[in-house]
Amino acid sequence: MSNALAIATVTAALKKFLQEKAIWTVPGAEVVTLRPQAMSNRSSDSATINLYLYQIVPNGAFRTADLPTRRSDGSAIQRPQSAWDLHYLFSFYGNETTWEEQRLLGSTVDLLHAQPFLNRQKIREAIGGSTFLTTSTLSEQVESIKFTPLLLNLEELSKIWSIFFQTPYALSIAYQASVVLIESEEIPRPVLPVRSRNLYIVPFRQPTIERVRSQTAEGQPILENQPILPGHRLFLEGKQLRGEDTQVKIDRSNVSLDPNNVGDSRMSFVIPPTLKAGVKGLQVVQMMQIGTPPRSYRAVESNIVAFVLRPMITGEITRVQINGQAAIAIPVTPAISPKQRVVLLLNEFSSDPSRTDLATYTFTASTRTEETSSIAIPIPNINAGRYLVRLQIDGAESLLTVDSDSTSPTFDQYIAPSVVIP
Repeated sequence: MSNALAIATVTAALKKFLQEKAIWTVPGAEVVTLRPQAMSNRSSDSATINLYLYQIVPNGAFRTADLPTRRSDGSAIQRPQSAWDLHYLFSFYGNETTWEEQRLLGSTVDLLHAQPFLNRQKIREAIGGSTFLTTSTLSEQVESIKFTPLLLNLEELSKIWSIFFQTPYALSIAYQASVVLIESEEIPRPVLPVRSRNLYIVPFRQPTIERVRSQTAEGQPILENQPILPGHRLFLEGKQLRGEDTQVKIDRSNVSLDPNNVGDSRMSFVIPPTLKAGVKGLQVVQMMQIGTPPRSYRAVESNIVAFVLRPMITGEITRVQINGQAAIAIPVTPAISPKQRVVLLLNEFSSDPSRTDLATYTFTASTRTEETSSIAIPIPNINAGRYLVRLQIDGAESLLTVDSDSTSPTFDQYIAPSVVIP
């Protein structure tokens, strides 16, 4: 395949090819490769063919023939190759009284019609006659280079000469050289051949989760919209949930399943104790054994359903000191990881539901270096009183307890968890 010197080699070979014909047609004629503006400085009576490459365009047939060139890790599969068409403008100069311009034009179109291909021998001769093309590999290109006329109308010719070249018009014709393939010198990394091939056919069964319900404990009702807490059992209901190897993933972590609790339209599991509080994404994944030797792969995945796992305040809230500043320590489950955002919400408690002047406070916990099941949060500049306490972890709030004693003065009001600030 040809290297980066291919374009210059085509020009050199074409120049040599035309030179042999031009001398035979008009003795003393020469072929040059100059910008058309430079021809105005030469003698107008000197028989000359000027060969000028004015444009290259991607070849439509071969521009994607090398794909794919890279693997998913970025390493090369094969050498990248670009395909180009070269657009040349031939302009002719000479003694008009002896029609040298037209004679040179006639010999050029005759030559490129009779011999439209640039053969390997002509390419090798051009390379051998130039010191700066000795490393060109154009002669090794598999595709032949063919010359075909470009049909430029009067307006296009006018633009080329008046706008592009900005020089007086000379008798000219345009040709296309196609195709030039330039191959990168990047060496692909060899890989071992495929030892065996495996084809697997499975029916199209897309699992779908339609709703998530929860149960607080064995024997309790299964409800759809009740708050979900650590230790609850989740029930997934939908279609085609069961596969040969069914897994449930919550935030990319696997959940242990009892096969007896996995059905085609319903499955259940207890929330893992290691799952952190917050908004969670839940998904059913059906695995398949693929390959030699067989390995487990994610074959079919369901839609992702979100639920909120709320934190629980699990014990007595105590007052502590942090660097001489008042704070409260709150035991919580599940444990809080270092990256979780924790906010303390305090609402002043009163048994009088008609009061509207109750104080509220919000405190954001500082960052942590390790996981903890009890968090201490400073509470500066807070008024004395009794406060209802909530923790908000990654957007999920802990619950408050409602007084269910109908004889109590605080019946049907939030009463706990709370802390008294003296």
